[in-house]
Amino acid sequence: NGGKRMVRVKRLRNDVPTLDKAPKGTSTKFFSKQKRTLRPSLTNGTIAIVLAGAHKGKRVVVLKQLASGLVLVTGPLKLNGCPMRRINQNYLLATKTSVDVTAVKLPENVNDDYFKHAKAPKAKKTEGGDIFAAKKEEYKVSDARKADQETVDKQVLAAMKKHPEGASLKAYMKAIFSLSKGQFPHTMAF
Repeated sequence: NGGKRMVRVKRLRNDVPTLDKAPKGTSTKFFSKQKRTLRPSLTNGTIAIVLAGAHKGKRVVVLKQLASGLVLVTGPLKLNGCPMRRINQNYLLATKTSVDVTAVKLPENVNDDYFKHAKAPKAKKTEGGDIFAAKKEEYKVSDARKADQETVDKQVLAAMKKHPEGASLKAYMKAIFSLSKGQFPHTMAF
């Protein structure tokens, strides 16, 4: 219209945040650096009751705390069928009973990586819908793991024998924990 035309070089910002975003990668609370604390009642050798999972209700012996914060426990396998495994301390109920496991020597390779399952390789997509044909492989216990379990079980059973009430302790470990009518866990002393 015969006037001067003005064109903006930089577009106006349409959102103005009230706080600056934290710069990337400067967090001090990395999970790997956090200190893992274990309940004082769950010391090495304490007999605990598993509250959830495949072995729920079984009594297990606490062996040690792993680097990830999970607790390494064993049944022993010969007594109640619970193998050496890691369990979150939230799912363990500590009892007053304990076994002296200072003489138990755990294999060097028993750590968090020892318990990780190997991921199956992803199958390539092919024509014809192979999705339903592929079956999930069942977990097979390796011979090395069986040998480790056997050595740890022998040592734990020997420690149980040394306990003043060794015979009744074995029967106690075999028995599965359950609540019957009129029993309330908050009134019990374990």
